[in-house]
Amino acid sequence: MTAHVLADTRALTGRSLRHVLRSPDTIITTAVTPIALMLLFVFVLGGAIRTGAPGSYIDYMLPGILLITIASGIAYTSYRLFLDLQGGIFERFQSMPIARSSVLWAHVLTSLVANTVSLALVVGVALLMGFRSGASPLAWLAVAGILLLFTLALTWVAVIAGLSAKSVDGASAFSYPLIFLPFISSAFVPTDSMPGPVAWFAEHQPVTSIVDTVRALLAQEPVGSGIWVALAWLVGILVVAYGCAVAIYRKRLG
Repeated sequence: MTAHVLADTRALTGRSLRHVLRSPDTIITTAVTPIALMLLFVFVLGGAIRTGAPGSYIDYMLPGILLITIASGIAYTSYRLFLDLQGGIFERFQSMPIARSSVLWAHVLTSLVANTVSLALVVGVALLMGFRSGASPLAWLAVAGILLLFTLALTWVAVIAGLSAKSVDGASAFSYPLIFLPFISSAFVPTDSMPGPVAWFAEHQPVTSIVDTVRALLAQEPVGSGIWVALAWLVGILVVAYGCAVAIYRKRLG
């Protein structure tokens, strides 16, 4: 049974990845906004921002840019899922001996691959702009693990949107608040520079703990208890989003 599910997931993931390869502009578009934000903040606004942290400003703000890259990329997962539903692909799959879970997991795995490519593009541009890190390979692996977990959690949120949307615009519009969330966090400026209520929200929302953890790993600084807060947020979002997505999927297909 497990082998059957894995084979179905592999075949459907290949189908979904071929769609992405036929329109690589989706990956490029995903990376364009974060790269433009890097250029804006580093070369236009960066000189007026005081973070109190050692190193250049791009070293400080890159973790937030990476999260924005992921938040931008998952909108395409919701979009592709919605188009499959509207095109009747799911009904065709139901009439075939295909594991139901494979259909959703194919979209999720495609999201992980596409977002990994987008993240690599953004990091490459950041290096050209002066980003430097002396982090060890183990620290880089930890950063990659956190980013992949963040992508996985948000992708299941995207699955909920794709299954619930009534229009193409609605399928991708859910990502806008997620893209905006890093701006009310420690991603670009320290939270203690914000007004009281805003600072409280910034300190207690998930992006701040994730950004602070990634920044500490890249800067070879102690991560402290922040990493456990970040992991708790990520695992919590993943579990809830996965449960909701599966329930909606079963209800949608009867």
